[in-house]
Amino acid sequence: YNMENGSEVKEFILVGLTDAPELQMPLFIMFTVIYLITLVGNLGMVVIIFWDSRLHTPMYFFLSNLSLVDFGYSTAITPKVMAGFLMGNKIISYNGCAAQMFFFVAFATVESYLLASMAYDRQVAVCKPLHYSTSMTSGVCAALVIGSYFCGFLNSSIHTADTFSLHFCGSNVVPHFFCDIPPLLVLSCSDTHVSELVVFFVVGFNVFFAIFIILMSYLLIFIAILRMRSAEGRQKAFSICASHLTAVSIFYGTIIFMYLQPSSSHSMDTDKMASVFYTMIIPMLNPLIYSLRNKEVKGAFRKVVEGTKSSVGLQLYFL
Repeated sequence: YNMENGSEVKEFILVGLTDAPELQMPLFIMFTVIYLITLVGNLGMVVIIFWDSRLHTPMYFFLSNLSLVDFGYSTAITPKVMAGFLMGNKIISYNGCAAQMFFFVAFATVESYLLASMAYDRQVAVCKPLHYSTSMTSGVCAALVIGSYFCGFLNSSIHTADTFSLHFCGSNVVPHFFCDIPPLLVLSCSDTHVSELVVFFVVGFNVFFAIFIILMSYLLIFIAILRMRSAEGRQKAFSICASHLTAVSIFYGTIIFMYLQPSSSHSMDTDKMASVFYTMIIPMLNPLIYSLRNKEVKGAFRKVVEGTKSSVGLQLYFL
């Protein structure tokens, strides 16, 4: 492929995770299981929250959106990786590559802002419990979620337009298992300094703005907890925040490691491992993190299961 114009590259070849033939089937099975757990966990969470009126609160409204986003960005990547393992077809069209990047970056950014919105929600719940219902109205919650989606799709439009305005005139082999920004910048034969700066500053702004909101929220939460007289109150406040803190630490730790280091220090193997973690493992873990620690979700899940059992039982009875 020796082409002058970037638009003439009709397709890219994704290197994938490994070429070892003996690993293709075990990895296909492993990623299929991960994807199915992600699918069932996240869509199940959305259904349970929608179904049970006791979960129609701001916290669960954010959580149902987080589940939708996790499902979205896992779906942008995992099925293509699975197809690569199963059929050995690692070719992705130029437009397919742009679409994959667009949806992945959009959903990952939305997740970042949703986690910040959830931190703010937790802060209001712990610090101003008496004003919670007047502060976190349905209008405020809707504005925070719509704002998160707006920022996500705006950010994604900037990165996708910037990356795909570059020329690709050398190799079309992407040294990664999906169309992410850093490996595509490596492939371009244009000067990528401006694009690297765009990535650094735009990702940096989005990540640090969200982290700033989260840190300020938790600072206020911890101050409020320290002022609490009763051990029971402290315990309740900690339990309100524990699952969210876990999800935040895993998500931001990986993102910072991946994007906010200079391109020269990127090692493809560690990048791939980090990428597997945040594209596939985190979307699978989030529903587990939030449901395992949560009595209300467990109760709602039991209610749905019992309701399903009784309706199936009735149908069998009438048959």
